[in-house]
Amino acid sequence: MKSNLKLSINQDIIDTYEGDVPKHIGVIMDGNGRWAQERGMIRIRGHHEGAKTVRTVVESCRYLGCEALTLYAFSAQNWGRPEDEVKGLMSLFDLYIKKERKTILDNGIQLRVIGDRSKLGPKLISAIEGLEEISKDNSDMILQVAVSYGGREEIIRAAKIIAEKATRNEIDTDQIDEHMLASAMYSPDLPDPELIVRTSGEFRVSNFLTWQSAYSEFFVSDLYWPDFDEEEFVKALKSFGDRQRRFGKTGEQISKEDSSK
Repeated sequence: MKSNLKLSINQDIIDTYEGDVPKHIGVIMDGNGRWAQERGMIRIRGHHEGAKTVRTVVESCRYLGCEALTLYAFSAQNWGRPEDEVKGLMSLFDLYIKKERKTILDNGIQLRVIGDRSKLGPKLISAIEGLEEISKDNSDMILQVAVSYGGREEIIRAAKIIAEKATRNEIDTDQIDEHMLASAMYSPDLPDPELIVRTSGEFRVSNFLTWQSAYSEFFVSDLYWPDFDEEEFVKALKSFGDRQRRFGKTGEQISKEDSSK
């Protein structure tokens, strides 16, 4: 029940949304560095401010009953950024896991981290695995964080898993289809994201959930991530609620299907 949640969000604003809540929301958190630079600060300061927005969106999704939230925190390509920024981000991830541990556990949230962990430091890996283990039985919402992650890289990983099975004669190549490939992704139990939100006004997917986002609805906010608040989140939800999801069919077909339910 909502009344049992331990949240810090402005619930009055969130309650203005009365439509259907997407089962799975993906967020491309963009603009932290630019937010800081425009204020004469170092880039990492923007990432620290952005961590506050992470809590706002996580709590908002939990409050509304969203089943899963995937946050794009650090891409496979972000390793090419300046060394001091990368080190700062890794330290921030470690801090976030420790600082938000209680909020995650108190609100029945299960943490998952997807991506190539081989590039992460042992201290961070230990922190991730510890919170994943202790929260694994939580079922009220899944918080999935993409770190050292790339959508193309995930597809390649899935293809290798299937190729290895074929090499061991566990499957025949004629059996390989969309469902088999989907089952080899990081979280095959999650529904594809119905809504993907991107901040900072950029119109691109940046290698995020490349396979899963084939039919996602997109909402692009002009706000930098640190400025993304409950009001802007509600705008994203209302935009989603106003759309007709057709999946290749015509609007007339969808309307008939809806009316027959």
